[in-house]
Amino acid sequence: MESKREVFGGNLMAIFALAGSAIGLGNIWRFPYMVGQHGGAAFIIIYIVCTLLFSLPIFYCESIIGRKTGRSSIGAMRDLAPGSRWALIGIFTVLGPLLITSFYSVVGGWSFAYLLRSCFSSFGAMSHAEIGSMFAQFTGSVWGPVLAHTAFLLAAALIISAGVRRGIEAFTKYTLPPLMLLMVLLMAYSVSLPGARAGVEYLVKPDFSRLDAGSIAAAMGQSFFSLSLGIGTVLTYASYMAKKDNIVSTGAWTAVFDLGFALIAGFVVMPAVFAAGLEPQAGPGLVFETLPFIFADMGASAPVLSKVVTITFFLSVLLAALTSEISMYEVCTAYLVEERGMDRKKATLLVFFVAWTIGVACAVFTKVFSFCDFVSSNILMTLGALAFSIFVGWRMKKAAVEAELTNDGSLPGNRTVFKVFYFLVRYIVPIGIAIIFLSNFISL
Repeated sequence: MESKREVFGGNLMAIFALAGSAIGLGNIWRFPYMVGQHGGAAFIIIYIVCTLLFSLPIFYCESIIGRKTGRSSIGAMRDLAPGSRWALIGIFTVLGPLLITSFYSVVGGWSFAYLLRSCFSSFGAMSHAEIGSMFAQFTGSVWGPVLAHTAFLLAAALIISAGVRRGIEAFTKYTLPPLMLLMVLLMAYSVSLPGARAGVEYLVKPDFSRLDAGSIAAAMGQSFFSLSLGIGTVLTYASYMAKKDNIVSTGAWTAVFDLGFALIAGFVVMPAVFAAGLEPQAGPGLVFETLPFIFADMGASAPVLSKVVTITFFLSVLLAALTSEISMYEVCTAYLVEERGMDRKKATLLVFFVAWTIGVACAVFTKVFSFCDFVSSNILMTLGALAFSIFVGWRMKKAAVEAELTNDGSLPGNRTVFKVFYFLVRYIVPIGIAIIFLSNFISL
């Protein structure tokens, strides 16, 4: 076991790490489509409300547990509730991240493969159907996806093996600002395209008539999943926060970064889609079929610009995927280091082997990929979040929770936040989690 536990080098570094965990592929291929389908700016307002009333309280629950104990999830629950069965929450917070690390690496591998193709080849004058067929052939093959998955997972392993300060913190510190800059540059280009105005209106024009119960459930679910709640990533990262760090502001800034990136991604994607005269969609097809076609289509008149934009886009996708991947990877590694007494490098290698094996199955068999995605996202995350919220709201002593949010009273401004938070986490959050859980199985 490590003799001295590492901590982040300050509140800003913790925010960068947590924001990197939150920013991922869902911000690029899911959020923009949801905004347009559920009323544009009207949906964004609902999304912000859901984040404040629902997702941030869960974020704070995990942060309180992690920072107070300075342990990974299983050890943290054992410290706070010795001799009880609360440590069983650790099952969700190790299995969930392991499954996500495995199948997310497959998708991250796709972005790596497309970045390489963008650098050394081009999509030429291919039609939308031809690019779609190319993606289907790539994902339907064996060696291409497996090799890409291996390379992506290896990159994550190298970062994790370097530790908290020299690995996670250094990577997010030097990756997140350039990632945001790249996306802003892409946004500026996208909104300048002829016909892009329709895509901008798709995102920002409020249409409250399109809001319904399904819109609220979608906003809650997107906010919940985007912040990586319920599976111990926030708890584990918070355990590396110093006692002087402000949990409340850290959570707020993480949510701001996450929403900001999602909105920028929307202004990258949808104006380009509408400018090309295509129908908006969500999912991998948007990133690996529609957008490459748009970039290829501009290549006839501006081949150099087309190549630069394509490389920039897939580099951004790769970095966004990697910052999320390492947060899941770290949860599994921290468990082995702290609970099994393993050396970090050996723990990293073991997680790599297990995640690589599961990932190969996901890359080759679509049903395995879908199963891992469904179990981790729809079951383990929601049950984990429910357990964390009940534990903080009903099992921990109220004074201990307040002390953690206010840094033992040294942050008096957080006392009002605590009062609101404590009410929400006891009475509102469990209802919200139930809505998300049920909406995963039924159509509202």
